[in-house]
Amino acid sequence: MSDILATLGLTITDVQLLAFLVVVWGGYIYVADYSPLRKQSLAHAMDRHRLRWLVEASTREFKMVDTSVLGILVTGINFFASATILVLGGLIAAIGYADKLGAAFAHIPYASSLDTNAIVVRLALLLAIFVYAFFKFAWALRIANYCAIVIGGMSEQRYDEDDKQRHKRAEVAANLSASSGHHFNRGIRAYFFALASLGWFIGPLSFIAAILSVLIVLVRREFSSNTVSYLRNLD
Repeated sequence: MSDILATLGLTITDVQLLAFLVVVWGGYIYVADYSPLRKQSLAHAMDRHRLRWLVEASTREFKMVDTSVLGILVTGINFFASATILVLGGLIAAIGYADKLGAAFAHIPYASSLDTNAIVVRLALLLAIFVYAFFKFAWALRIANYCAIVIGGMSEQRYDEDDKQRHKRAEVAANLSASSGHHFNRGIRAYFFALASLGWFIGPLSFIAAILSVLIVLVRREFSSNTVSYLRNLD
């Protein structure tokens, strides 16, 4: 095992750092998306407003406002999906210049000395994170398209408030929109943790500090930001 790590330019400390990243990232996903605390999150608050929006949309004869909202959401997802492709291309190109990158990082104060293999492994980590982000954005985009189709299938006739079919279609559309939003959020989180992974090029302490900083930012924005308070006050 030690021989394999040495070949990759890694140490036991590097393996522990990667495990720390996985535990923190996975732990945050569990808390924000699956634990009982999820009901206090920004995403959960938005899910309620998505349902409210689409119930209202189902009563409108003309849905220009709703299609505009969908267009804005799809544009945002499209932007990040396209940007991720560019980042992936840049990272693949950077692997070919790993030796030069190692020399460049050697000039950073307090940075660890890294050989070519160690640089390649760190770039591979970033590559894996952005591949994950791209799949999340691509799936979010597809679900958003499905949501648009369901909304397009809503009758232009103004239904009574007790109409079960109208509520059912609104709920399905809201669930699709929420699912798209959750996958988009996970892609955005990948960007945050990719930024934290840059600390690995400097050293173990900077990597840990970057991961914890990202965790603090994500927790604050998801559970205690002003945005969450504003959305809760609308309930």
